[in-house]
Amino acid sequence: MENQEPKFELSESDFLTLLVKHEPAFRGYARSFVPDWDLVDEALQETSVTMWQKRDQLQNVDGFAPWGKVILRFKCLRQLEKLRSRRPLLSDQMLETLAERSERRNAEDSTSRERALHVCLNRFSSEHRELLIAPHRSDNSVVEIAKCQNRSPNSLYKLLGRLRERLANCIRARIASEAT
Repeated sequence: MENQEPKFELSESDFLTLLVKHEPAFRGYARSFVPDWDLVDEALQETSVTMWQKRDQLQNVDGFAPWGKVILRFKCLRQLEKLRSRRPLLSDQMLETLAERSERRNAEDSTSRERALHVCLNRFSSEHRELLIAPHRSDNSVVEIAKCQNRSPNSLYKLLGRLRERLANCIRARIASEAT
């Protein structure tokens, strides 16, 4: 009589538990291959079905993730082939035009934000304006600035929070008024 080890069997519940446990790692692994989230989802779904169908190949629980990644790699390569076979919907010239427009819009938005920041900062007293700028101007922390102003760090943090909120609201309002 041969001495055989008992065959490893994975219950449906254990399989699903392992699949859920390793899903984030599988998703990250798939994303490193496939640049489209929908295709990543398809690859993961196909992988889980294949893994379930071939679960008798698994020899132990420790091999689940490496085994799954091998299957997933082949499913991702298949998804990449699908992606390569698709023809672009827009011509290269149209894509270039859209990219140029997007760059121009981003530059305009940046200029608009800078103008709004300048106008809004000038609405603050010089003391508050200096306080808003100080943490960005030097290596001094808020704690050090508070010490120089004979304030508690907590009171300075609260004041800075209120000032920053007023500044952000002012900037949003300016940008909105420019847009209309």
